[in-house]
Amino acid sequence: MVNEGSNRYIHEPVLLEEVVEYLKPSDGDGGGECVMIDATTGEGGHAEAFLSRFPEMYLYCVDVDPGQLDRARARLEPFAGRVEFFNLWFGSFFKECRSRAIRPPDRILFDLGLSLRHYEESGRGFSFRKDEPLDMRLDPSRPVSARDIVNTWPEPKLAGLLETCGEERYARRIAKAIAIARRDKPVETTGELEKIIWSAVPAEYRRRAIHPATRTFQALRIETNRELDQLKEGLEGGFAALKPRGRMGVISFHSLEDRIVKLFFGEKNKPCTCPPELPMCQCKGKKELELLVKKPLVPGRAETQRNPRARSAKLRVVEKCV
Repeated sequence: MVNEGSNRYIHEPVLLEEVVEYLKPSDGDGGGECVMIDATTGEGGHAEAFLSRFPEMYLYCVDVDPGQLDRARARLEPFAGRVEFFNLWFGSFFKECRSRAIRPPDRILFDLGLSLRHYEESGRGFSFRKDEPLDMRLDPSRPVSARDIVNTWPEPKLAGLLETCGEERYARRIAKAIAIARRDKPVETTGELEKIIWSAVPAEYRRRAIHPATRTFQALRIETNRELDQLKEGLEGGFAALKPRGRMGVISFHSLEDRIVKLFFGEKNKPCTCPPELPMCQCKGKKELELLVKKPLVPGRAETQRNPRARSAKLRVVEKCV
């Protein structure tokens, strides 16, 4: 985070040097212009690093949040002529690549973390530490907000969401407490929801290092924005668009995201896709990618001390074979 007066809370790009090292242009790119898609541009931290360090790079910057994209546009103004901006989900962007005449990319980056600005300045209820309207939409035009989910979903469905997308051990207790509270009046703000959760969980759970509302808020944000579906769609579309020998890097911040990325890369790293019951390979297939890092890269101690929000980040990088 960098404090810059009225433009406070500039998002510090996570694992910046590792991302640059693995996604920088290489001799294998043909020696000409290297096309990169920053599929989650945010405030443009990673994009700025690539554009400033590598004059041969051309970037397509994509983000669903129009406010964030406006900040990136201002930040990257010195690189006009080498960057284009698109305000939509990355899954939709990759679907529309051909119709938009997007050149096939040599590099793709997904940084799945939220900007600190979302928590501190958006006013959309991403944090339980501020009493704000219960919204959580990255795209303000989406029809369903977190408030709608909290106040209209049946109790069992709500508990299931907290279990699957929040991995919340007290999902049923929290869902029941929400269902009781909303009988009197709708749950309108993050402060109201935080108090409901705090009262619903056992006393020892409140004394943990992680606030008891953390996983519930995570689950609601994921569902409100359909983040896991968007990720699966984006990985498929991005990999299909990527040039042979092109590279893709993904920074994830929680186990659900990382599991999806790991499984997606793992399937495409298999040389054979035949059913396990077949005694011999019949598909004559070959793996579609190489894993450039066997285990995900994580921030070092210096980075996590400087930027505590980076502590859960994991970077996986692959290179397309075909």
